Amino acid sequence: MAVVTMRQLLESGVHFGHQTRRWNPKMKRFIFTERNGIYIVDLQQSLSYIDNAYDFVSQTVAHGGTILFVGTKKQAQEPVADQAARVGMPYVNQRWLGGMLTNFSTVHKRLQRLKELEQIDFDDVAGSNLTKKELLVLRREKDKLAKTLGGIRDMAKVPSAVWIVDTNKEHLAVNEARKLGIPVVAILDTNCDPDVVDYPIPGNDDAIRAVQLLTRVIADAAADGLLKRHSGRTAAAEGAPADAEPLAEWERELLAGAEADLASTAVAADATEAVAEATTEIAEETAAAEVVADPVADEVVAEALTDEVVAEAVTEDVAEVQAEAVEAEVATEAAEPAADEAAAEGDADSK
Repeated sequence: MAVVTMRQLLESGVHFGHQTRRWNPKMKRFIFTERNGIYIVDLQQSLSYIDNAYDFVSQTVAHGGTILFVGTKKQAQEPVADQAARVGMPYVNQRWLGGMLTNFSTVHKRLQRLKELEQIDFDDVAGSNLTKKELLVLRREKDKLAKTLGGIRDMAKVPSAVWIVDTNKEHLAVNEARKLGIPVVAILDTNCDPDVVDYPIPGNDDAIRAVQLLTRVIADAAADGLLKRHSGRTAAAEGAPADAEPLAEWERELLAGAEADLASTAVAADATEAVAEATTEIAEETAAAEVVADPVADEVVAEALTDEVVAEAVTEDVAEVQAEAVEAEVATEAAEPAADEAAAEGDADSK
């Protein structure tokens, strides 16, 4: 089953590319046609590449990997943050800092600094042993770090793969990922270079709805991988110690949603099976009734035919009796004149 449908891609405007004068010739194989000076992306290929990217992300997360979501353009900032937070993955939706991957040791130190600043109560001036100005400076430092690094606050190591919206704008992230051999999953618009992407998805990287749809697909793949990872842990370590690391809240929510879906599917299957069994029983009873009814019907028909034959015979006998009575009456009427003549002759002789 496809991850998304052709209708969803069309409604989201994934098929719209850039103007024909703004294109990368390497993208020619992904272009379906040109209309009104705009290239149209071949969505049949997009569907296939979406399935490939979905499977890769799902397997990567299932084996313990993480996906870094990157999208700093205005259209991508909100979808990237929302979808990454939904599945507990790191993200960058503000400015990409140079060395965020290739110099991660330094970035990790800044993350530790951010966590230290988060422990400070900036409203408690008396208890902090700091002046208002010092607290203000520290607050500004925290806000700056939270804005640029807040999305990767809990990222302890470089990611297993990166999801990028608009490889041209995020060329620094693409270059760093390629230097470290990190697979790149990205939307490829008609002005992008497909050679720098490992798992491309041909489509529109400028429309908000297109970015939302494709980013949600990648987040769904990550969620699917997390469920597979948890299922594997459960199957492999049912006798795990009591002090094992508990699931995060978002992981519990994902697991609860999956279990609810499985339960509803099981209930629907049971209902379908019950309906099928009832239908089978009704069919069997109907067949048995037909088997019993056929001989009875034959007997009734035979009796009806017998009664009809008897009635016909009786009718014929009655007709014969009536005919004989008529003949006798006619004979009687014919004999009366002869008797009168004989009587007259007898009277004459006696005289």
